[in-house]
Amino acid sequence: MATQLQTLDPPPGDSAPSTLPADSSSEDERQKPPRKVHGVAWFLVVCSVLSSTFLFGLDTTIVAVVQPTIVTEFDALQDLPWLFTAFMLGAAATNLFWGQVYSNFNTKWTYIGCICLFEVGSAISGVAPNMSAMIVGRAVCGAGGAGMYTGVMTFLSVLTADQERSLYLGIPGLTWGIATVLGPIIGGAFTESSVGWRFAFYFNLFVGALFAPITIFLIPSRSPHSGATLAQRTGRLDWAGLVLMTGIFVALLMAISFGGLTYLWNSGQIIALFAVAGVLVIIYWTQQTFCLGTARGVRTIPFEFLRNTPLMIIFFNETFASTAGFIPVSFVPLFFQFVRGDSALHSGVRLLPLVCLLVAMILLAGYVASKTGKTTPIFFFGGALVLAGGALMYTVDANASDAQVYAYTAILGTGAGVYFNVPFSAAQACTDPDLIPVAVGFISFAQLASPAMSIAIANAVFLSQSTQNIASLLPGADETLVHGIISGVEKSYVDSLDPPTRDALIGIIVGAMRNAYVLVIAAGALTLILSPVLLFFRKTQRAPPTTQVLF
Repeated sequence: MATQLQTLDPPPGDSAPSTLPADSSSEDERQKPPRKVHGVAWFLVVCSVLSSTFLFGLDTTIVAVVQPTIVTEFDALQDLPWLFTAFMLGAAATNLFWGQVYSNFNTKWTYIGCICLFEVGSAISGVAPNMSAMIVGRAVCGAGGAGMYTGVMTFLSVLTADQERSLYLGIPGLTWGIATVLGPIIGGAFTESSVGWRFAFYFNLFVGALFAPITIFLIPSRSPHSGATLAQRTGRLDWAGLVLMTGIFVALLMAISFGGLTYLWNSGQIIALFAVAGVLVIIYWTQQTFCLGTARGVRTIPFEFLRNTPLMIIFFNETFASTAGFIPVSFVPLFFQFVRGDSALHSGVRLLPLVCLLVAMILLAGYVASKTGKTTPIFFFGGALVLAGGALMYTVDANASDAQVYAYTAILGTGAGVYFNVPFSAAQACTDPDLIPVAVGFISFAQLASPAMSIAIANAVFLSQSTQNIASLLPGADETLVHGIISGVEKSYVDSLDPPTRDALIGIIVGAMRNAYVLVIAAGALTLILSPVLLFFRKTQRAPPTTQVLF
């Protein structure tokens, strides 16, 4: 049954929209730009907030090619999965909480606080004397980065006019996409240079310092719930929900990351982790349902979201697009390192066809959505390309040509990019105006949590299958050597093998990589199944003052 979706209210300072026929003066008033910053100052503000998105995207993929060097230096191959997982854990576990914080505290100073948290995590990662400190630094980076990203989307949501909002909300995706492709390149360049891999994290400190004056002095301040005391604002945060959400992610990601690699899947440790995750899910659901330790209006996940059918479809579509975008970013460089013997820098460059098209389509899709007001065709088209690209990548073997891989990843990148950022503007159109920051956090949660889980699953299957098959191929190799071969640490050993054995080894690894694209295929198929449901929901838009079908 179709529900009537609510209209967006104007940002503070604008008059509320009238449901009666409007005269020309009121119409002019409604169409005045809501932001107070214009011209060069506005350009600098946008560049400043986008710099944090750039750093967040950079840190998402920068360890993809430097991890062999890090695990070798710290002699901690068993902790290899946590270089990526810790970052995504910090981001995903805190993302919804940041949406609440932005809804209750001064947007500008919350954003600056998140930047400081991110920079502290970068500093810890850069000076880390061991793997434990590195994991802590990566987790802090992820938490701060998620807060920065939510802040950017919140700023661009509340400071832009209705007519320009979709276009502006596409720019962070473009910036993030550029950063994700530069992450492996910059990480590889630092690793192969005289300064070393630690400068891959120190780089964040330099960029943050460069834009600090603009962030502090030019970004407009916006404080929701004016007049509320600190205790009242703090009381509107779901602290219990944050703790439980973090516990769920920690238990799940530990189980998935260590299962089949550090411990057997049927070991007591892995079974206990899954059991803990399940118990925490039940406790979290109970806490949210009965508002234990929180109030009904300030739960981490407002239950009205779960009853909002179009919003939930948009949420799931974001998880599918993010999964389709992140999995090849993780596995394509690995393919070229094993099959072509690429260096860290060169394997990062191989991602250009994928990411260039992904970011171009993010920007183009934002423009199309802002002009047409329709997103269902965008979701459907993107899902079809993701399904096709994932199916083609599943056919890739060690004999595939470079042109084949480039073409297939280009299709996949185009599909994921088409609907990677559109859910942000679509979600706001079917959300109560007071909950827009929370809705932004909700969609950001999908964008961050889905790759954390999907890549953890893909890596677990890849490592488990590779380990088992390599041990059969090389019966004399111990567990440390097998893990070193898979992670790229033992490249010299692989090169020393006789050609038939080396070819068989590469075939095993490439064959295990293909399983990751099963998740991509499923993401594209589910997008095609769910998206047409949005056609049953309509919304009357406020600007331009005409009725359009949003979905």
